Amino acid sequence: MPAFRYKGRNGRGEAVAGLMEGASPDAVASHLFNLGITPIDIRGTATKSQALWLRELGRSRVDLTDLVLFCRQMYTLLKAGVPIMQALQGLRDSTHNRTLASVIGQLNDALDAGLDLTAAVKRHPKIFSTLFVALIQIGETSGTLDQSFLQLAGYLERDRETEQRVKSATRYPSFVVVALVLAVFIINIFVIPAFAHVYAGLHAKLPLATRILIAASNFTVHYWYEVLGAVALTVLGVRAYVRTTGGRYRWHRLRLRLPIIGPILTRALLGRFARALAITVKSGVPLIQGLTVISRAVDNDYVAARVLQMRDGVERGETLARAAQATGMFPPLVLQMVTVGEDSGAIDSLMTEVADYYEREVDYDLRNLSTAIEPLLVVAMGIMVLILALGVFLPMWDLAHAAFQRNGGQV
Repeated sequence: MPAFRYKGRNGRGEAVAGLMEGASPDAVASHLFNLGITPIDIRGTATKSQALWLRELGRSRVDLTDLVLFCRQMYTLLKAGVPIMQALQGLRDSTHNRTLASVIGQLNDALDAGLDLTAAVKRHPKIFSTLFVALIQIGETSGTLDQSFLQLAGYLERDRETEQRVKSATRYPSFVVVALVLAVFIINIFVIPAFAHVYAGLHAKLPLATRILIAASNFTVHYWYEVLGAVALTVLGVRAYVRTTGGRYRWHRLRLRLPIIGPILTRALLGRFARALAITVKSGVPLIQGLTVISRAVDNDYVAARVLQMRDGVERGETLARAAQATGMFPPLVLQMVTVGEDSGAIDSLMTEVADYYEREVDYDLRNLSTAIEPLLVVAMGIMVLILALGVFLPMWDLAHAAFQRNGGQV
């Protein structure tokens, strides 16, 4: 059914506008009259399929930087007393991200249709996380929506900084690994076949390492498309498995057990948990509800299961410290701070200190990540060079030595 944008006046003479589906402009006008709205202008919009196509054509990813800017702008506008619908309309017209501009427009339309902001942002789970929705709901209920946006801006900004540090730390190792893979592929396709042709003409007995390299090269040359197909199918299969509930849980658990990277990810997730807990407690969210929200905000099913285990323990009447200890996820120092926070009623401030501690640790680890990975890369490159040297140049040395012996030791 086509959609139409309308403008009109309600029974109090106030201007209203929105989007409504109908068979024709007359049908939309009739429905508006039934709602007590006198239509002034009714215009057709693109059909649903056209709208989706146009949206995908101009689609751009909404990243943490966009959300941080959106939250800070909303905080500034609301703090200055600008009505929320006017603030959203201004941000929709000024933002450069087309996807975010479209989402802001939909938020404005939802508010215009009578929904609250919590219900409006809940319609976009891919853009706004569960924690985002929860803090917006708290801000609307308590009348401190501007402070909710300020807290969200700080939380998202720390996530963005951590994400940027991870990208910066892994950029060089990723480049080296890609270069190694390309080098191996090029050597198998072009270099080793040339040497194999020379060795075949000499009818010489080749060492085992050389025969293995030549066999691998022949397999790559003749079946490279099947190898790529197998790799692609493997990647697609793994991705499909990871999207299942059990597969995602096992993958998230495996990531935390990886060497070098695993401890960093664990500390980053614990820092995110502590920061989210501090925000929810400070905002007045009940602890059980807050732990439920945090389990969805940590973005790791394995850690989320431990958080839900904590929630179940609190529901049974256990203290937060005892429930946290039962998960086996926190070191003794953090458990002690949780205990002190519960006894003193300052769990939010102490969890903020825990989050700061973990974030400093993650920052230090990321700065030294390249230093920790470089020896592994050097060893990998050395092994590859050694294999090539033994497989390619050792036969040449043997052939030269045999020719030298046949000539009686004369050059």
